[in-house]
Amino acid sequence: MKITKTAKLKILSHTRSLEPTIAIYNRALSFYISVVQREWNSIKDLEPKLKLRYLEKVTHKTKQHPNVKYDFDKEFYKFPSYLRRACIMEAIGYYSSYNANYNRWLTEREKALQKGKKFYKKPPKLNLKPNSFPVLYKKEMFVKLSQGIAKIKAYIDNDWKWIEIRYSTKNLFSSKQPRFLGYKEKNPTLVRKGKKYFLHIPYVTNIKLNTTPIDKQIAVGVDLGLTKSAVVSAISSSGTVIGRAFIDQPIEKDRLRKKLNRLSKAKRLSGITKTPNYWRRINNLQRAIVQKTVDEIVKFALKHNAGVIVFERLGKFKLPEGFYGARKLRAKLQYWAKRRIQALTIQKAHTYGLHVKFVNPKGTSKYAFDGSGEVKRNSKKDLCKFPNGKTYHADLNASYNIGARYFIDNILKPLSEMARLQVEAKVPLLADRPCHTLSSLIRLLEALRELPSEALASCMQDKEAPTIPEG
Repeated sequence: MKITKTAKLKILSHTRSLEPTIAIYNRALSFYISVVQREWNSIKDLEPKLKLRYLEKVTHKTKQHPNVKYDFDKEFYKFPSYLRRACIMEAIGYYSSYNANYNRWLTEREKALQKGKKFYKKPPKLNLKPNSFPVLYKKEMFVKLSQGIAKIKAYIDNDWKWIEIRYSTKNLFSSKQPRFLGYKEKNPTLVRKGKKYFLHIPYVTNIKLNTTPIDKQIAVGVDLGLTKSAVVSAISSSGTVIGRAFIDQPIEKDRLRKKLNRLSKAKRLSGITKTPNYWRRINNLQRAIVQKTVDEIVKFALKHNAGVIVFERLGKFKLPEGFYGARKLRAKLQYWAKRRIQALTIQKAHTYGLHVKFVNPKGTSKYAFDGSGEVKRNSKKDLCKFPNGKTYHADLNASYNIGARYFIDNILKPLSEMARLQVEAKVPLLADRPCHTLSSLIRLLEALRELPSEALASCMQDKEAPTIPEG
């Protein structure tokens, strides 16, 4: 699997002379977007390389083609050929996206009109003034002289000239250790953010994801709750819980709660809805909570030699009753943080070769992991009481069920319908997916052990009997 990370390095010198380079690149890109728009019917069915050749032929003068339909060289004198080709390919992608969106809009409008409904959705617009950034190709436009010093080709005084720049190398290190050992450095991109300029340098490497068989795997079930940032548990394929941890950031959450209360108070007293200073601090705290949670989840998985991290497949957010004001806003922020935690965990886990999987979330917190039935949660929603009288942490109970569902799904998946019916006859709860718990996994393994291996193999879809983990 290919992994790409980007180092964002701030340029410390010659920042004023870099603006014309970005400006002329966007003008060239705008030129080619208009050309692609006019020539789309001629190139839409061609392969990417043929599209590039066709557009170069009608815009760039050569000895073989002195007369062109659209004279690019007249307006963009001495424009580098590699940047011109980059503009052409970006313009093709830009217009292809617009064309697909427009065709989708036409289809939606036609369906609405056929049903006699009014259609108010506006058609997509083609932006002929894009805000893109040029790629500085190595050797031709970018030459590294030493650590933090490089030469780049920039557009200065109506000509392309080499200038020497200094840039920060802080993002290339983590705790004074190089971040990208074993990665291949790609061409940097010149990016403007406000009044600052950066070199965005991609680093690429190939990662082999974990290939441990299902019967020897360890899964980390993650429950993202309202009381804790995350509760994680490591579960083996035999249903044994070999580790658990509570992940929380009480200091950051306390600060976040205070900021939200101050935000609500400021809005109530002043009536001003735009409060960028408050939201900047809130977003920074939220970002810190998310990053620390992701780091702890991956660290826990590596500690227990897990091959997969399992999340719930989250859907639409439904706010519980009794939430209002700052409390309501805090609950929404926690939900958004869940989605960010999942996205960042996928990125970080893949760098270590770990899989990230998702399971059905319905009933993970509702049912006890020991199979005793539905639980009753207290007012704070942090503890739950099992039907057999046991009191347990609600999120820890859910994390057991989440990890178990991963193994249940992967054990049942290769079984044919006949084998699945035989197993469900011995373990009726398996027929109802929202009721799958840790005890369901243990009973499933017991039911499979009772079936003769020859009989089980005969009703497998791949004609091979699965290896049943030893309990």
